[in-house]
Amino acid sequence: MTATPGGTTHRRTLRWQSARVLAVHDETPHARTFRLALPEPRPHLPGQHYVVRLTAEDGYTASRDYSIASAPDETGEIELTVERLDDGEVSEFLHGVVEPGDELEVRGPIGGFFAWDGAGPALLVGGGSGVVPLMAMLRHARRTGRADLVRLVVSARSPADLYYAGELPGPEATVVYTRQAPPDAGRAAGRLALADVAPLVRGGETAYVCGSTGFADAATTVLIEAGVPAGSIRVERFGPSG
Repeated sequence: MTATPGGTTHRRTLRWQSARVLAVHDETPHARTFRLALPEPRPHLPGQHYVVRLTAEDGYTASRDYSIASAPDETGEIELTVERLDDGEVSEFLHGVVEPGDELEVRGPIGGFFAWDGAGPALLVGGGSGVVPLMAMLRHARRTGRADLVRLVVSARSPADLYYAGELPGPEATVVYTRQAPPDAGRAAGRLALADVAPLVRGGETAYVCGSTGFADAATTVLIEAGVPAGSIRVERFGPSG
C-alpha cells in the first residue's frame, strides 16, 4: 500500500533485516497473513507498514509495501496480510512459495501520516484489503482496553471476501457487503452510503480511510457529508501493483 504524502517517515534511515516466517494462514481465498519474527524488533504504530524485498539469483529485486495487521507488542513479531494479485511479482511469490521457516528481507516500520497513536477517538473506514492497517488499530484498541475510542466500518464484496471474519465482529465494527450479503445482514448489498457512516460520527474524531482510489474518494465524500471535517480525514490509497 502506498501512503499519501507524509507517510514515508524514516524510510531512508531504516536498515533492511531478515525476518523469519513463523506462520502462514489464509484470510480469504485471495489473501494470506504472514507472521514474522524480527531479529531487530522495532516499535510500530497501528497504520504503519513494512517494505518486503525479494532478490533473484541474478540480482534483480522487487519490493512492495504491506501494512502491518498486528497490534504493537513487545514480542518482536509482526503480521502482514497480503492480497494475491494477478501478475504481482511479490504477492504471487509470497502466496505460492513462502512457508514457515523461510526468511524475508523487510524494512520498517514506515509511515507517520496514517498512524494512530491510540490516544484519541478514531473512525476507521476500509474497503477490501484496505481493512488491514485499520485492523491493527482495532486490535490495539481492544488490547489496551480502549475499544470505546474506535468505530470501524468495512466494505466487502461478500462474506467470503471479508478479512479477519472470525475476529473482526464486535460492537465497534460494522460490515457493509456490496455484492452479496448474508441472510442475517442488517442491510441489503450495496455500496457504502451516508446511512452507514453517519451514526458512527461522534465529533472530534480522526477518520482513517484505506482502500482503492475509487473507494477512498467515495468514502471521503461520505465522511464529509456525515459532518467530519476534511482536515480530520486521513487517506491511504493502494494501486494494482503487487
